[in-house]
Amino acid sequence: MSFWEIVWFIFIFFAFMAYLMVIFQVIGDLFRDDSVSGWIKAVWIIALIFLPFLTLLLYLIIRGRGMSERTAAAITSARQAQDEYVRSVAGSGASGPEQIAKAKELLDSGAITAEEFAALKAKALA
Repeated sequence: MSFWEIVWFIFIFFAFMAYLMVIFQVIGDLFRDDSVSGWIKAVWIIALIFLPFLTLLLYLIIRGRGMSERTAAAITSARQAQDEYVRSVAGSGASGPEQIAKAKELLDSGAITAEEFAALKAKALA
């Protein structure tokens, strides 16, 4: 193999991988969109099978803006879900002295007993 054959192979491989990425992105977007009926989705898929390049270009021209909006909404939703999960796992975030001060306030108000205060204090110091 010559140098230029290797370069041509790399270029063709890159183009094919980009093509596959766009196809899967379009198929994912098509099935993520609730506003499109099942029949229209079937027509798009059949068109992707028989006329892939033309169908991809038409899809990106006709539905490109909505595709980007749905992708942005999905990313925002995933980020919010991740942030909520991190907040729920992280707990209150209060430091040991803050937890002991809150426990002391509860002890002084009579909400907890001395044994419970000692347990909370040991837990905060651990």
